[in-house]
Amino acid sequence: MPALAKAKSQPLSRAALIAKYDGRAPRYTSYPTAVQFTPDVNAEIYRSWLGDLSPKEAVSLYLHIPFCSRLCWYCGCNTRAVNRHEPVRDYVTYLLREADMLADALPGRMKADAIHLGGGTPNMLTPDELDLIFGALRTRFDLSSEAEIAAELDPEILTQDWVKAAAANGLNRASLGVQNLAPEVQAAVNRVEHFSHIADCVSWLRGFGVGSINMDLMYGLPKQTVANTLNTVREILTVRPERLALFGYAHVPWMKSHQQLIKDEDLPCAAARLDQSEAAAELLVGEGYVRIGLDHFALPQDTLCKAQAEGRMHRNFQGYTTDAAKILLGLGASAIGNLPQGFTQNIAQELGWRAAIDKGNLPIARGVALTDDDSFRGEIIEKLMCDFKVDLAEVCARHGRNLADLASTRPGLADLAADGLLILNGDRLIVTEGGKLVVRTICALFDIYFAPEGGRHSKAL
Repeated sequence: MPALAKAKSQPLSRAALIAKYDGRAPRYTSYPTAVQFTPDVNAEIYRSWLGDLSPKEAVSLYLHIPFCSRLCWYCGCNTRAVNRHEPVRDYVTYLLREADMLADALPGRMKADAIHLGGGTPNMLTPDELDLIFGALRTRFDLSSEAEIAAELDPEILTQDWVKAAAANGLNRASLGVQNLAPEVQAAVNRVEHFSHIADCVSWLRGFGVGSINMDLMYGLPKQTVANTLNTVREILTVRPERLALFGYAHVPWMKSHQQLIKDEDLPCAAARLDQSEAAAELLVGEGYVRIGLDHFALPQDTLCKAQAEGRMHRNFQGYTTDAAKILLGLGASAIGNLPQGFTQNIAQELGWRAAIDKGNLPIARGVALTDDDSFRGEIIEKLMCDFKVDLAEVCARHGRNLADLASTRPGLADLAADGLLILNGDRLIVTEGGKLVVRTICALFDIYFAPEGGRHSKAL
């Protein structure tokens, strides 16, 4: 592939951009994506991968808590609503058994630099269960005093006692799921919550020393408008979270049956979705936040902002992160792990996950072994997603590859450059401001597995 030449661009109108580029594309929280996971990666292979790790390497831990007090209709996570605590209590017992099995499979006692509780709703756990989980993890891993310990929280059921217990166990980063504060939007997605309580949650978290707070917001929800999006952002800004994520709602009712409860006629069109996201972004930037990657914002002093500025930001299944660990160990039903050898995913259904643990097996359902080509293309995609630029010659040199290996991307890149979405400067690709809206589509050019007609991914815009 000869060096790419600069292309004369002609920016597209909003209507033309939507018409041409509002197809489906992966979110690229991994490469290969989860669509490529197969049962060929099983418990035996995972055990061998774990045993081959260096005990000197640090790990990150992800614990999936698949329970909620309510089922939000927009949700794409592996979770279920429960009105009794017994299933949660039983789940914790199995989670600790899995942690025992995982620790036994490792080559030694390893240092843990990060723990992330996701879900579902991790604050469905009781304070006593938090103590039990963190006590168990500390007996199996060397938990760094500088470790980042984070949790995804539903503010509507968060209590001051829970925050106190979590902070005592090292919680130093929290993410509150807000989405939208307009009553008509909340009713349309079955997620009613009140800003006064959200503000209390922020006060409790800061009062107990949680130094980094993120708010998850969404655009593209039913009944959502630019006006109620901006009203939500303005209210959230009064508590000044260190980070905000602005996610586009992914309407995939063929994959998540509860999304069928959302009426198609209540969903904003692609142009309205773009108007919502860009209006919110403009407001946040005007209020001093730095736009990071595809859908994150952070205050200049936040570690994520600094990592982006220094080219140290990464992307994984939790989104944009400062976590540079090469080993992510997933625990719990459906949890995904990332090792140098490849990706793994636990059995998603709780009954199957528990059955595997009862048999003494690591509860792996599927995964994918990384090839040299996967690592090569994965670096290009991550740099585009994180930095909006990549030097292809440098990446090729690091992987012992040739630019000719990327020849198939040249027509698509030239087309994007002609539309004003890319700047091609020799072997360097720079995504323009307009191109950031379609960066997932740009990444898909480097994805040899991508099948646009497959219908497995959300809309790119």
